[in-house]
Amino acid sequence: MKLYNTLTMTKEEFEPLEQGKVKMYVCGPTVYDFIHIGNARPLIVFDTLRRYFEYKGYEVLYIQNFTDIEDKMINRANKEGITVFELAERFINEYYKDADRLNVRRATRNPRATEEIEDMINLIQRLLDRGYAYVVDGDVYFRTRKFAEYGKLSHKNIEELIAGARVDPGEKKEDPLDFALWKAKKQGEPAWISPWGEGRPGWHIECSVMAMKYLGETIDIHAGGQDLIFPHHENEIAQSEAATGKPFARFWLHNGYVNINNEKMSKSLGNFFTVREIIEKYHPEALRLFMLQAHYRKPLNFSIDLIQQAESALKRIYTCYENLENLIKNGTMSDSSDKELQASLEILKARFIEAMEDDLNTAEATGYLFEMVREINTHANTCSKEVLIFAKDILKELCSILGILEQYEEKKDEIPPEILELVEKRNEARKAKNFLEADRIRDELKSLGYIVLDTPQGTKVERVK
Repeated sequence: MKLYNTLTMTKEEFEPLEQGKVKMYVCGPTVYDFIHIGNARPLIVFDTLRRYFEYKGYEVLYIQNFTDIEDKMINRANKEGITVFELAERFINEYYKDADRLNVRRATRNPRATEEIEDMINLIQRLLDRGYAYVVDGDVYFRTRKFAEYGKLSHKNIEELIAGARVDPGEKKEDPLDFALWKAKKQGEPAWISPWGEGRPGWHIECSVMAMKYLGETIDIHAGGQDLIFPHHENEIAQSEAATGKPFARFWLHNGYVNINNEKMSKSLGNFFTVREIIEKYHPEALRLFMLQAHYRKPLNFSIDLIQQAESALKRIYTCYENLENLIKNGTMSDSSDKELQASLEILKARFIEAMEDDLNTAEATGYLFEMVREINTHANTCSKEVLIFAKDILKELCSILGILEQYEEKKDEIPPEILELVEKRNEARKAKNFLEADRIRDELKSLGYIVLDTPQGTKVERVK
């Protein structure tokens, strides 16, 4: 499999350091609010990469952190009159609700920054001991110029970076580009005891600590949004490699931005959508499919029209799968299309895998998936039960890699058992040519709010909207 490495700006053949095991770290959310659709893109993209690795037979150690101490969190907690820890607990729970509905698999571990303070202090001390950090009035800063390779991820030289650097009020840096490893306590902020006085960690140090603690000093993949390349990921590399003398991550993967109606998403512009808002109106898997129908490195434009199109596309997959189930259950009278359908599906599966192997090209892969749906819809009525089962299994297999079609059983469960029992009784009456009884049951179902549809693929039942 080839992946585009931001560090080298090329597609490289991916092989993990340890045979059969992929060690992957993905930057998680700052838990001060509901996640928005910009947050959802890396969640979905890198969950899909994880699923594909697992499909290939790898064991994936997948770490995604929660930033649960940060300026935005402190400000909101103080405004609401609660502790930062109470705020974090609330929005971590809300995160899981949204991520679960998007079929994002739980990480191997979701460490919280506030649970790793001791290890952060130890790493900062290592940097001080090696001369890469210095203390000023209880703050600890990283000496950026001392790390000779600074800028290697963002591909900028240090003079360019310094030109854009700023010094915030109260900071006493040796150099404008130096960044905080530890911040001295301010009024109204939570604080921890350290050798440099009470305070809290800087943002960048947490990810270095959590990645190395749970995955080792050199990891296979570090991933996140494009906005994190500089300064966050650049600073992670500097502090990690300065402390260990080893490469921090072999592959750096970054997804593109999400725009709204071709404009940058912003609360001030009134074009800001949370995941919760979208999945309450549209099928959660429609948002997932929408994100995967573009290549992950490219910018993605979101609009209501586009999410509606994604929902219609998702419905085609669900309908195809449901038709296969009905045909398998009710049997077919022909096998004239067996060879044609089986050959088409095998070719399309190979192309799907080829696309995924080429830098996780889900845009191309989903195209092959819909070609597969078209082939099944064209030939299914004239295929044997064995080939229909083959088609159903292959459709499920590829959808599982993308994290869709996973709520099919949940969808079926929406029809109460007593309704399904009446539908079965009606089918039996029709088979016995007792059409009066079949019509009576149909009317009874209608009075209960359900309609039955007799299709070439079998009987379907739907709730009356």
